[in-house]
Amino acid sequence: MAKNKKVRPKNNVNENSTSKQESLTLQDQLNGDVLAKLKLAKKSLMDEAEAKEAERQAQLAFERKQREKNMSFEELLEKYGDSGSKF
Repeated sequence: MAKNKKVRPKNNVNENSTSKQESLTLQDQLNGDVLAKLKLAKKSLMDEAEAKEAERQAQLAFERKQREKNMSFEELLEKYGDSGSKF
């Protein structure tokens, strides 16, 4: 007795659904409201980072002025000694 092989039809539907899922982007998968919230959160984080950087720059400038203000005569003479005008 010979065994008959059963032929299984291929499921093209399954292959089509996976290709459709691969073509979807994250933006397509997310709800518009969620996407808007994420964009708003990103914008607020960027603004916060810019504000921190500006504050850091201002603090560095202030510290630089304070160091120069508190320099001793010897330090000032070393820094500006020969570059000053003579009377």
